[in-house]
Amino acid sequence: MPKTILTAAVTGNITTIEQHPGLPCTPEQIAKAAIDSAKAGAAMAHIHVRYPDGRPSMELEHYREVVNRIRDSGTGLIINLTTGPGQRFIPSEDDPKIAAPGTTLMHPLKRVEHIVELKPDVCSLDLNTMFAGSSVVINTPKNVRVMAQAMREAGTKPELEVFDSGDIHLAHALIEDGTLDSPPLFQIVLGIRFGFDASLRTLQYAHSLLPQDAMWAAFGVGRWAFPAVAQAWALGGHVRVGLEDNIYIRKGKLARDNAELCEKAARIIDDIGGELATPKEAREILGLRPV
Repeated sequence: MPKTILTAAVTGNITTIEQHPGLPCTPEQIAKAAIDSAKAGAAMAHIHVRYPDGRPSMELEHYREVVNRIRDSGTGLIINLTTGPGQRFIPSEDDPKIAAPGTTLMHPLKRVEHIVELKPDVCSLDLNTMFAGSSVVINTPKNVRVMAQAMREAGTKPELEVFDSGDIHLAHALIEDGTLDSPPLFQIVLGIRFGFDASLRTLQYAHSLLPQDAMWAAFGVGRWAFPAVAQAWALGGHVRVGLEDNIYIRKGKLARDNAELCEKAARIIDDIGGELATPKEAREILGLRPV
């Protein structure tokens, strides 16, 4: 078996301080969480940023500080920045074509300003259009193409976030028309309501739809986080854990921090006969530029 890349998704934009008082929110805290995760076995950090009070942020300077701190850490950690914020539409109850408060939908180039400026190794590219909570997540093929072109010009590899089978079919179309380069990198998201469920048969089905040359990982949300580690590894994929996806180290017990989640994922991989890739090895596996 090739070595397995472990990604730490350290904060996201949904988990709250009320749910986990140790959630990293300031740029310093987010960078430290990523660096500590690297010491626990992670080769990549998936980064969202926040305001110090925990609110989701898209501020370039928040991203810049996090990126600079990680780059200066000497860990060689692969930096994977989100481009997810800016895709949500909440319809008004009185007139559904009018956006209600909480809508974040914006021009696709606004969503990748930090990618163009900071040129991370990897960034997420969401391919889903789906109902989520009280909002509709909208990623039109046209907007995805605009964002993908900006990523290509920045020299950043897109990680294709897929939540259901139609997202993978869209990825095939974008590869065929040259919007996306091969080999692609996929992240299969399991356990989001109205998307892929977190069963092994669903992961097998999603995996069967991927291009033959695809590199891929999968993760599960909530109680499915650690079963997904074993399932993804068994099918030849890479893995992800972190407070963005799950706040518990075991049923009813909050994880100490992201590093503890990574430590448990590392034990699972080791116990079932796998071996984690170092950041340097992960760069070679993904075809990324060396540091």
